[in-house]
Amino acid sequence: MLKAIYPAVWGALQTVTGPLSDRWGRKGRIVAGMWVQAAGLFLTAATREFWWWFVASVPLGLGTAMVYPTLIASVSDASHPAWRARSLSVYRFWRDLGDAIGAFSAGVITDFFGAPVAIDAVGVLTLLSGAVVAFAMKEGRAFYRTVTS
Repeated sequence: MLKAIYPAVWGALQTVTGPLSDRWGRKGRIVAGMWVQAAGLFLTAATREFWWWFVASVPLGLGTAMVYPTLIASVSDASHPAWRARSLSVYRFWRDLGDAIGAFSAGVITDFFGAPVAIDAVGVLTLLSGAVVAFAMKEGRAFYRTVTS
């Protein structure tokens, strides 16, 4: 059940959150999604009981549903159609490399300090990533042309 709830929430809700980013903008979805993910991670690290981990998987899935399709759309917004596929593949390369490096780093942190510290570290990085987006990202307007035309 724990393995299923996170991707189930993510998969079901990204069909809603992706189109919402077309209507309401990208930046807010990314920032809020990262912060919701961080909340789920902090709850996971703070608890040891199955049902709390189940509950924590819901905001983790919701946050991912807010972030994942919106980041892909943001890359598409910033890419000319002639090189959009290349820019998306570069984005995915660096995102997937980050997953691999993050998994390795979390394993090292877990070995030295325990799983809750590793999960909290991921939560802090996720929270900080949302803050960087909040301050550094400029809301693009390219997507408004596709929605309103």
